Amino acid sequence: MSRSAIITGGAGGMGLATAEILGRDHNVLLADLDRDRLDEAAARLSGQGIEVATAICDITERASVQSMFARAQSLGDLRAVVHTAGVSPRMGDARTIVRVNALGTVYVTEAALTVASPGSALVNVSSIAGHLLPSALRPARAFRSALSGDPDRMAAALTRLSELTPGSGGPGTAYSLSKAFVIWYTERMAAAFGRRSARILSVSPGSFDTEMGRLEKKSGSERMVAMAALKRFGTPEEIAELLAFCVSEKPGYLTGTDILCDGGNKAGLTLSGMISMARGR
Repeated sequence: MSRSAIITGGAGGMGLATAEILGRDHNVLLADLDRDRLDEAAARLSGQGIEVATAICDITERASVQSMFARAQSLGDLRAVVHTAGVSPRMGDARTIVRVNALGTVYVTEAALTVASPGSALVNVSSIAGHLLPSALRPARAFRSALSGDPDRMAAALTRLSELTPGSGGPGTAYSLSKAFVIWYTERMAAAFGRRSARILSVSPGSFDTEMGRLEKKSGSERMVAMAALKRFGTPEEIAELLAFCVSEKPGYLTGTDILCDGGNKAGLTLSGMISMARGR
């Protein structure tokens, strides 16, 4: 039986680059909200001989996510899910950012667990921003709501906390909180996936030369590069190699953890720099 893979945010730089790798031995389902971008991405992959299908998916709607998974299963044995879809501080208000980044991750993870089978894997994309939020500032009670069957309560709590940020810092706070949640939640879902002999982990990119990364230059991504060990932006192809490896069969004992891929950025950050970046300033 042929194998299939889902890539959310599949029309974006990281998603499309990952599809070019996974498409070598999977039937790929690209999911995104933008039909025109999806069609362009699918045409590019088809031109490389990759079997590709597309799905319009709103990851903030559980039914939409379930429909996406059903479509992927019709393409073959679902072995890999790469969840790259997300929004950054300059792409929406606090509520939108929390719902897409945090609630969307819950819905994708729940759906992936439902169909998980021995050897399958899910990788959720977080961000270096999730590492910059001090542990004392992480709202553990709100996070835990996602495990008790009430992810909407979690999203509402994170939104309220973000909107308490003075000035225009709400979206930046929402981004940091939502990405810290992705790391936390992924770790805690490892046991459930393990019971199905499946894996789940997260990857936290630093500053990458994608459309989203370029949009965030004014929010500090260029300053982050200046503090990194490698004084440059990462490329979509570099992060795609990591994402594809994580859902492959090769790292079969790798689960329940986060991989920070930031060019040595966090290693070069001072405490004041970490606080500034965590606030999106």
